[in-house]
Amino acid sequence: MSLPSPGAPSARSTDPATASWEDWRERRIASVTAPTGNLALVETRWLPSGTVPAPDPEAEQRKAPPGVRVTSLERADIITGEPEFGLRFWDAESPAIRHFSHIETYDHDPAWVVSATFTPVATDRRIPFEYIRDNGGSRGLIVPGDITLTLDGVDYTLAAFDDGGTLLLVFADPTNGAGTYASGRFLFVERAPGGDTVTLDFNRAFVPPCGFSVQYNCPLPPPQNRLHLPVPAGEKLPVFLDGHTIDGSHPSGVSK
Repeated sequence: MSLPSPGAPSARSTDPATASWEDWRERRIASVTAPTGNLALVETRWLPSGTVPAPDPEAEQRKAPPGVRVTSLERADIITGEPEFGLRFWDAESPAIRHFSHIETYDHDPAWVVSATFTPVATDRRIPFEYIRDNGGSRGLIVPGDITLTLDGVDYTLAAFDDGGTLLLVFADPTNGAGTYASGRFLFVERAPGGDTVTLDFNRAFVPPCGFSVQYNCPLPPPQNRLHLPVPAGEKLPVFLDGHTIDGSHPSGVSK
């Protein structure tokens, strides 16, 4: 299933759940193609650990070509824990944006809207997550509670970390590398304030940022987040035109 070409008429579903999902898909396209969206990131430049002061993005911005925006970011050194500072360069006319077609997606399936139980834990609990570009190293992320559910007769206790106040689940399933992004997918988990029930709408599972630009360093699914059954819902892969690939050597998405 693919989005219609720009300007093509599209029939809006009369089913409220499907129409809401269609709106989500449109927002996803707008997000990844934005001037600072996933497809626009062309460089992440980390300074050596311990470098102070932090880099000045405004100074770098003055030197940047037209259409390129510069922002700053910070993380902890994976070994020492010391602050590391970096710069990101976003190109509104990046090759990835110019060659992007759409995101291949499964059809909406209400069976993949799943309720689960959320049990809060101590706010400072951290669980190690490996990252795609850390060569096997791990970073501790705050996981504020356990998500428990049963899928196809198997009990799971999933770990979703706090992403700016929202629960973000990084999960894997047997479709990875066989139709969906090989390293796993992301899913924001809906949680009502003060409630113990959360909703996992796998129709809104999405390709992580590293599926659109090699300049991202995405977390990988921990063992407890690896599902035993295929999840044929949500996004599959980004599709690019003219054989374009995000790293210039091998396809992370689909080319046509």
